[in-house]
Amino acid sequence: MKKSAKFSPEVIERAVRLVFEAKDQYESQWAAIVSIAAKIGCTSETLRRWVRQHERDTGQREGLTSAEQQRIRELEREVRELKKANEILRLASAYFAQAELDRRNK
Repeated sequence: MKKSAKFSPEVIERAVRLVFEAKDQYESQWAAIVSIAAKIGCTSETLRRWVRQHERDTGQREGLTSAEQQRIRELEREVRELKKANEILRLASAYFAQAELDRRNK
């Protein structure tokens, strides 16, 4: 599956702003999203996700904000690193314990 081109934060912000400004000109928010997405060169679903995230970030919709999502990603990365470090320490401890037992038996 090919990953689409990244859009700059300025383009994303402008597209979302256009959707909110044009909501009275269209019969629904989805109609505005479809029209504006075609103009900026992204899919309607991509623009819909940007709009929904903006709504969560501004408190208009329930869910995790961008900052909360970023914090969760950072914490998950830290947990993975700590689990790796613990596994390395556990293996090293077992290795040195076995070496000590072997040394005592000689």
